[in-house]
Amino acid sequence: MAHDCIIEAQGLVKTYPGADRPAVAGIDLRIKKGAFYGVLGPNGAGKTTTLSICSGLMRPDSGLLDIAGLDIRKDLTEIKGIIGLVPQETAVYPTLTARENLLYFGAMQGLSGDRLKTRVDYCLDVARLTPLADKRVETFSGGLKRRLSLVAGLIHEPKILFLDEPTVGIDPQSRLFIYESLKKMNSSGMTIVYTSHYMEEVETLCAEISIIDRGVIIAEGRVDDMVIRHSGSVIEVRLNAPPPEALRQKVSALPHVSGALFDAKTFTVKSAKPQQTIGDIMRLMEESNLNILSLCHGGLSLEKLFISLTGAKLRE
Repeated sequence: MAHDCIIEAQGLVKTYPGADRPAVAGIDLRIKKGAFYGVLGPNGAGKTTTLSICSGLMRPDSGLLDIAGLDIRKDLTEIKGIIGLVPQETAVYPTLTARENLLYFGAMQGLSGDRLKTRVDYCLDVARLTPLADKRVETFSGGLKRRLSLVAGLIHEPKILFLDEPTVGIDPQSRLFIYESLKKMNSSGMTIVYTSHYMEEVETLCAEISIIDRGVIIAEGRVDDMVIRHSGSVIEVRLNAPPPEALRQKVSALPHVSGALFDAKTFTVKSAKPQQTIGDIMRLMEESNLNILSLCHGGLSLEKLFISLTGAKLRE
């Protein structure tokens, strides 16, 4: 393993029984110690499976995975002591209190006595749940449950934290709390691997990302470098009316266009020769009696990059 990497995967493959293609089809990952690393992809792309493999919940069919110098196949027990996982679904027990949940998860990680009590009190304080410590979790809002789920993954002070869409369906206050908490943990040296359906989260939190589609990584690197590298190939057009199907087909079939995605009155295309493609688009719009309200080329956001690479919106 490279000396600066805390997670290194080579050729990870996982196929679920009865599936017609692998959920993960040969993924390589190199994540540096102390990184805040984002994993993006449409639904079904393989993000959750990849995180499940890296966190030891699932064994790959093939491939190598090294976590902090340990082999996931041989050293899983030791690895579980240095990683934390916050899954997509809130992983707390509703009939227990917040304190009882943390006592349980701490004991599961081998904590006991004064050490366990200290960590429970600390986690309740971090999550701002101390006043509610002895309330049953079933009385909590979705945001409070997410906070508790987050600190449950931190009870044993892991070196690496895996989070699978931790802010879906929660209130803005709890989302901001999670942002602030994760930034603070990362600045103290914790490595964080994060999947999200919210592009602005990834741009705010993550310095490096991988974009996964159909079980393979189709782009990876620093967010700002990737946006700059791909910005010249993406064109976004906003019209005065939705384009008819025949026009959509003509746009998709234009020379040098390698992908097109249509959404109501807006469409995005990726082109190897954008200047020529812009002229072709304007000609097609004129022939179809559609007015172009705006045409953007060269100013690329992470969301537009994602669409241009996958042909899908992140929530699809």
